[in-house]
Amino acid sequence: MRRPRDYDAELKVLTNKAKHLKDRKILQLGEVAIASGADQMPVEQLAGALLAAAENKDATTTEAWRKRGAAFFQEGSPRSRGAARSDSRCAQAPDSSAASS
Repeated sequence: MRRPRDYDAELKVLTNKAKHLKDRKILQLGEVAIASGADQMPVEQLAGALLAAAENKDATTTEAWRKRGAAFFQEGSPRSRGAARSDSRCAQAPDSSAASS
């Protein structure tokens, strides 16, 4: 005989999964805000910019934003690029002096 299905347990698992996905999305949005430097903006200004972007219906503008965002993620954030440059300079300095000696 088949066991009866436990709908309450399945619902609880799905609810937990949905909560986990929502929490992860919120965390990722915060990481994007920090990586883009938007965390330096006043909260009201950031909210206004996001509202204006959400209300924008111009396909050309939104496509330009999408391309710029894709390039941002492919290249890395300006903060991480700056850190990588300074790290590479530090790493190159001993090599260049050793090569000239």
